[in-house]
Amino acid sequence: MKKEPEKPEEKGWADKAKKLIDKADDFIDENVQKVKKSKAYEQVTGAIDKAGDFVDDKIEDLKKVNVKEKLETFGDKAEELGKKVANKAADKLDDVAEGIRMKTKPEEKPEDPVAGPEV
Repeated sequence: MKKEPEKPEEKGWADKAKKLIDKADDFIDENVQKVKKSKAYEQVTGAIDKAGDFVDDKIEDLKKVNVKEKLETFGDKAEELGKKVANKAADKLDDVAEGIRMKTKPEEKPEDPVAGPEV
């Protein structure tokens, strides 16, 4: 069997693609370095650092404020309010139930004074 030599076009295409990828990679590296040296990049990096510091400071402030104690106080107040609302709701339900009982209660017949009470 005779082995066919590789087609030069295929190797040429692969080489061209590799060269193109290498050039693109070099282009990207070069431009990334330019961007990192730019004033805008420096300002953005500084702003990000300041934002990170701000967040860290706020976290420390929250730790100092004793959030747990404030949440417990809030929970106690919410519980008291919940009890008041529940009591008022229960009172209203009692009033509604009493109103329904009064409307559905069978009418009492007045006693006949001559006949006397029914036995």
